[in-house]
Amino acid sequence: MTSIDAIRGKKVLVTGGLGFIGSNLAHRLVGLDADVVLLDSLISEYGGNPYNIRGIENRIRVCIADVRDSGVIAKELSGIDYLFNLAGQTSHLDSMNDPHTDLEINCRAQLSILEACRKHNPTVKIVFASTRQVYGKPLYLPVDEKHLLQPVDVNGINKMAGEWYHILYNNVHDICACSLRLTNTYGPRMRVKDARQTFLGVWLRMIVEGRPFEVWGGEQLRDFTYVDDAVNALLMAATSSHSRGKVYNLGGECVISLKDLAELAVKVSGTGEYRISSFPPARKRIDIGDYYACYGLIQEELGWQPLVPLAEGLRRSLDYYRSDISHYI
Repeated sequence: MTSIDAIRGKKVLVTGGLGFIGSNLAHRLVGLDADVVLLDSLISEYGGNPYNIRGIENRIRVCIADVRDSGVIAKELSGIDYLFNLAGQTSHLDSMNDPHTDLEINCRAQLSILEACRKHNPTVKIVFASTRQVYGKPLYLPVDEKHLLQPVDVNGINKMAGEWYHILYNNVHDICACSLRLTNTYGPRMRVKDARQTFLGVWLRMIVEGRPFEVWGGEQLRDFTYVDDAVNALLMAATSSHSRGKVYNLGGECVISLKDLAELAVKVSGTGEYRISSFPPARKRIDIGDYYACYGLIQEELGWQPLVPLAEGLRRSLDYYRSDISHYI
């Protein structure tokens, strides 16, 4: 079990800090009186958005830089107690169309960050944001951490490599690191202008704008983690002595088909319309079918479990975008 209060007053660096999960984490860290630095490239294709830190701008420091800039990373790591390494390229389709950029950000840059830690701050505690995409198409369900790693796209391969660089540096160089394999995280501040981050964001945008949205296939089973629950997991992993060198799955409080998810989103909204469509060929080639996670390991070792019901998370997300949608499109 952990006490996230251990992070109170500590110096914290969040890469990808103006993005979806990073900014939600930043709000929580400010509430814990941490000394917070957010590093983000603000590259337009990725998730960074200055509006995400509205209300806490004066309580944090923002460094606009790319994680591929090793000099900046080395400088910003000085004196840091905790590093939440959330920066990354998240689009599976983009990784197939431009594999070299995905390699640079999700793989090579991760190695540079770890080298900077080894040389300049070997006592830092790192939590790396990995993805369920490393598993590829499941061989069994629910997927636990013992499942074979067999990614179906370049993004999954590079995220897998980035994750294992962290575990290697923990095991060989004594850099305290762990990894969380996130699955379909959603909530306020996520990217909704396109599907680079999550298809659900596009659905919610369409509902808010009064436009019909497409559901590809519809029978696939998924689980979803509300962003507040993901933030809890990040903080628990950072402050636990049990997490060192570990890899944990996150998951959702229920399993649902995409068709039923669309129905639920429309029901929660009180309005909305969708249509079932066939997969676009480029998407179909890298679709993983059904996926939902077993999160028993992190529940047993750290005491984490998803707390926000899916309907409630959808309601909170829709409420957020109804008032703030202009800042996300």
